[in-house]
Amino acid sequence: MKIVRVTSKNTERIIKGLQKEGSSFEPKLISATEKIVKDVRRNGDKALFKYTKRFDKICLNKKNVKVSEKEFEDAERKVSKSLKKDLQVALKRVESYQKKKLPKDKSYKDSFGNELGWLVRPIEKAGLYVPGGKAAYPSSVIMTAIPAKVAGVEKIYITTPCPGGELNPEVLVAARLCGVEGVFKVGGAQAISALAFGTESIPSVDKIVGPGNIYVTIAKKLVFGFCDIDMIAGPSEVLVIADGSCPANWVAADLLSQAEHDEMATSTLVTTSLEYGKEVKKEVKKQLNQLQRKKIASESIKSNGKVFVVENLDQASQISNAVAPEHLELCVKSPKSLMKKIKHAGAIFIGKMSTEPFGDYVAGPSHVLPTGGASRFSSPLSVYDFIRMPSTISISNKGFKALGDAVINLAYSEGLEAHALSVKKRLED
Repeated sequence: MKIVRVTSKNTERIIKGLQKEGSSFEPKLISATEKIVKDVRRNGDKALFKYTKRFDKICLNKKNVKVSEKEFEDAERKVSKSLKKDLQVALKRVESYQKKKLPKDKSYKDSFGNELGWLVRPIEKAGLYVPGGKAAYPSSVIMTAIPAKVAGVEKIYITTPCPGGELNPEVLVAARLCGVEGVFKVGGAQAISALAFGTESIPSVDKIVGPGNIYVTIAKKLVFGFCDIDMIAGPSEVLVIADGSCPANWVAADLLSQAEHDEMATSTLVTTSLEYGKEVKKEVKKQLNQLQRKKIASESIKSNGKVFVVENLDQASQISNAVAPEHLELCVKSPKSLMKKIKHAGAIFIGKMSTEPFGDYVAGPSHVLPTGGASRFSSPLSVYDFIRMPSTISISNKGFKALGDAVINLAYSEGLEAHALSVKKRLED
């Protein structure tokens, strides 16, 4: 991990270097992904099954593309009772959190007696992309399906790749617990295109959510507008602000919890103590040797691990706000005081006991979060992603007379005579 000293003289330069631009992709990757998306849109199942055979080495057809009841039952037998219980714990906590966040219909009357407001209505169909193979996460099923369920989405479908035909039993058990409509054995850009446009086997949806590889991410960007998407997600990130009051080995473990996700994951420590930073760095190196995913975590730490040594916590908050991290841990003596200075973060973990993995599994909020600096303008996945809020407008006679002339004048100023006439006719009658 590279150690960077931050002083009053170089703070501005460092902050400018940390501020990230929007997601960008190699033209070759965009071109290859676009070809797949267009092919599936035009040729449906034929193209979908072609790419699944090419990339996942599995032959699918209309009869076996959807996970069968027998496959669900086989999965149930393979998953331990203790894990099922823990999945239930996570599900209930996510459900409870999202129910508290769900808005309600509202209306009010203004001084003219006009009744104005909004309705809360769920989208009808949602598609969840769940990674498969080695990076299969049943927790992601819960974190995407339950907000949709709480919002009232009627039809929820999952697509998940099955390399070599191997289904992940934990993912299927989580899907069954969440009560999804169906699970389809397809992944990659072809799955995103199928959900966006529909094929003979897979229905089109109103919104696609969930993490995936770079091809999935590009495909989501390409289909946006035909349907909605949650976000353009990138590699995992954690930034820990620590003042030395939290044990160094705890913070080291927190940094590694993101590094083990992906070689491109980013783990950052911002501390007020050089000695503490060196101690955490030493602990990271020590704990790396204990990890099964040592190779991945080592590459992540080597390429993207950093320790910023700042003069004070004000500088620490400046560094954090410039990064706008996916996960932010406040491992300091007075975390709530420091939180007041935080502007941008996907999820904020307050206090030394609030380690990020709680957010990944059982805390309650969804772990699908903005990355790559996107927390500057977007929020975590939640019930809000699965609802629409149409406006309601009921104009009273008094309101019509009081505001009608203003509408007429504004319409004429824009050259829209028919707009003005629709009001004048009513005023004249």
